[in-house]
Amino acid sequence: MTTRSTGRPHLLLALAAVAVAFAAADTYVVVLALPDMMNGVGIGIDQLQRAAPIVSGFLLGYVAMLPLIGRIADLHGRIPVLVSCLVLFAAGSLLTTVAYDLPTLVGGRFLQGVGGGGLVPATLALVADLYPVQRRGVPLGVVSAVQELGSVLGPLFGALVLAVADWRAIFLVNLAVGLVLAAAIRLPVLTGREAPARASTPGRPDLLGALLLAVTLLVGAVVFVRPTQLLQDLTWGRLFIPFLPDSWGGGGRWLTPIGSVAIVAGALLVVRCLTAARPLLDLRGWWRTVREADLVGAALLALALAGVILAFATADPKVQVFSAQGGWYLLGSAVAAVAFVVHLRQSPAPLVPAGALRRIPAWGSLAVSFFVGAALIAALIDIPIFARTTVYGDSQLMAALVLVRFLVALPVGAVLGGYLTRTLPAGVVTAGGMLLAAVGFLLMSRWGLTSLHHGTANAPLLLGGLGFGLALAPVNAAVLAATDDRDHGLASALVVVARMVGMLVGISALTTIGLRRYYAEQADLPTVRAVCGGGSRCAEFTRLLKVAGTAQEHTVFAGAAVCALVAGGLALVLFRGAGTRAIDAGEMLRAAG
Repeated sequence: MTTRSTGRPHLLLALAAVAVAFAAADTYVVVLALPDMMNGVGIGIDQLQRAAPIVSGFLLGYVAMLPLIGRIADLHGRIPVLVSCLVLFAAGSLLTTVAYDLPTLVGGRFLQGVGGGGLVPATLALVADLYPVQRRGVPLGVVSAVQELGSVLGPLFGALVLAVADWRAIFLVNLAVGLVLAAAIRLPVLTGREAPARASTPGRPDLLGALLLAVTLLVGAVVFVRPTQLLQDLTWGRLFIPFLPDSWGGGGRWLTPIGSVAIVAGALLVVRCLTAARPLLDLRGWWRTVREADLVGAALLALALAGVILAFATADPKVQVFSAQGGWYLLGSAVAAVAFVVHLRQSPAPLVPAGALRRIPAWGSLAVSFFVGAALIAALIDIPIFARTTVYGDSQLMAALVLVRFLVALPVGAVLGGYLTRTLPAGVVTAGGMLLAAVGFLLMSRWGLTSLHHGTANAPLLLGGLGFGLALAPVNAAVLAATDDRDHGLASALVVVARMVGMLVGISALTTIGLRRYYAEQADLPTVRAVCGGGSRCAEFTRLLKVAGTAQEHTVFAGAAVCALVAGGLALVLFRGAGTRAIDAGEMLRAAG
């Protein structure tokens, strides 16, 4: 099921793009807020490894649920999925705001990841619904641009809020923006005749459901916040006393009188939504849609992706390719992947319909996206590391600003790439962009210890950002042009998944290769340390340490250049049959003859 809006498509797409940008910014907002978030849930700054689930939980929700959400967008419509994802994003923001321990914080970030990630395929599919093939390039470029712009705005937004308020204020803003955007996208003036597939005739609102929802939220908020005035009151304080002693392992905030009220109210709300003729939340309808979208297949694919994500995302790239349990994670991922393939062959209505990716540009987009991600992550991670290693050793902010020079060119390239896709083959535009990115990386691989002090260092940064931007729109345009309308949501989701997996695998592989160079460059360090009397403040020792660090980054940049060239080469070969242009070259020649 697709969305054919008769309302105001440009305004509708603008709101969806803003939602994508805001969700993308949330991906990077924890860069500065993470230490305060750790402290807020009782984790010391010296226990950084315990905080890894805060990041990996968001990433897991963002990637693992994407195929299911993309499929639901194909079956249920783009606008209902956009609204639901924004509501999920807002709910995750609320849970993160009131989080009091690590599991609650990770749960909130997971919901934010599910909601924020689901916005991307729904918005890309919406572009395909609102615009014909030959006019999709620029809108796709705009969506790609605002998505990447979030990586610039996220840390800045976090820094601005942290300058005047607590870290929880960041997610309160997310909550408000998510709900406002959800309400705005539902406006009839934007959607025209389009309405959710199960929209019913006007009737009496579900007052009982609304009351139960209000009680659940209000009492639940009290359980989370635990106001000091109530806790210290002789009468009201009894509501917070656990039923079981802590020594039994059964204490906690929820096994209390007030916690029980919240649980019971929530359970009654679910029962009401499942049994009422006109429920406040149509859980039955959504459950039917999830089952129709192939819940079993989605679960198997999510397990396969989760194994890859956990294996690489929980590793310390300085010492290992993947975590200590990475082998078991990858084994579980392989088993789930085999089970997923078997399920696709046996299911009458699989998550990935037979033939959905049969055309070469369709599955080729996944391969190209994988290598684009493998190259892109080297810029996002290693440019700031290079800056810290060389000229900005005492300033994380200044090192991050070096990356901003790369990121500001990326949205510009995305819009330009969308414009060029209207007249040039998608493979040519993608290959051109990846060639520029490769040249930028090769120039970075020649940076010296003081290169960032010179204006010439801006050239490879801007060139690389522009190149990656050029490649984003044509990749999306190719997969949308090579798949049927009924599969656009799923196909868009799989392209995003491929890029994210490429980023995870790429950073681990490139960092491992770079470390070999680093250790090779350290061969003379013990001798220099001995000459310095065992101290590490010797100028020559410090210089050689920096040289070893820059050699590692040079190797990573060179490897990223290879990944970019592979992506460009694959695009030239695999996108040849993608009809993304307004005027086909063959038609132009025939018309001229």
